[in-house]
Amino acid sequence: SCSVCRIAMAKDNVPYVVPMSFGFTYESRILTLYFHCAKEGKKIDFLKQNPVVCFEMDSSAKIIEAREACGYGFSYQSVIGTGKAEFVSNEDEKINALKHIMFHYTGKTDFEFSKAAVDKTLVFKVISEDYTVKRK
Repeated sequence: SCSVCRIAMAKDNVPYVVPMSFGFTYESRILTLYFHCAKEGKKIDFLKQNPVVCFEMDSSAKIIEAREACGYGFSYQSVIGTGKAEFVSNEDEKINALKHIMFHYTGKTDFEFSKAAVDKTLVFKVISEDYTVKRK
């Protein structure tokens, strides 16, 4: 149910976080996240130097009211984890990743992608076995 995944990375001891649209697979307790973006930019520079990332996504945030200020809180669902970003170069794997992204937002799987669109798009994935899921 999360619509945005925040990816945190670091380069030369400088942190950087970016919100991204995503798709995913979940098999045998392994979470694979798929992302797409332009082939150049700050996040690509960061990931090329240091592919280790942390990710966070949340949904259903709602304030829980109380009589006193310290009694207020939030209800939410979240996923936080770590992994290593891997650039996807195989055209079939890129198309598969793009289909997972589109499925996440539309529930549809019948998309086609032109070779030109696939060629100009950078796709990377983060495979994580180290994540936590929380609901409050």
